[in-house]
Amino acid sequence: MIPKYTVEFTTQLRKHSQTSHYSTDDPVACEEFVSELLERGFGIRAIRHEGLDLQGHQFDRILKVAAGMLASRRVCASLGIKPEEERHRFGFAA
Repeated sequence: MIPKYTVEFTTQLRKHSQTSHYSTDDPVACEEFVSELLERGFGIRAIRHEGLDLQGHQFDRILKVAAGMLASRRVCASLGIKPEEERHRFGFAA
């Protein structure tokens, strides 16, 4: 059975890079994983839904949500505030 979401990413270690895959059936888990990739600066090669590459708006939407999650975590950590206050003041996705 094909997983609903698969993320293909690369890790760059000095002169070597390795392509890896992460699979899940949960769209929120996929967005959280992409957020972690963004935080660590890993290369995102493809995001697939049921085996088909997401492109355009669908791909961008997952990245936008993941970036909002990352921004929310960073703001909360930097200001020492709770996600509810961050959402009220700044409006990032938690």
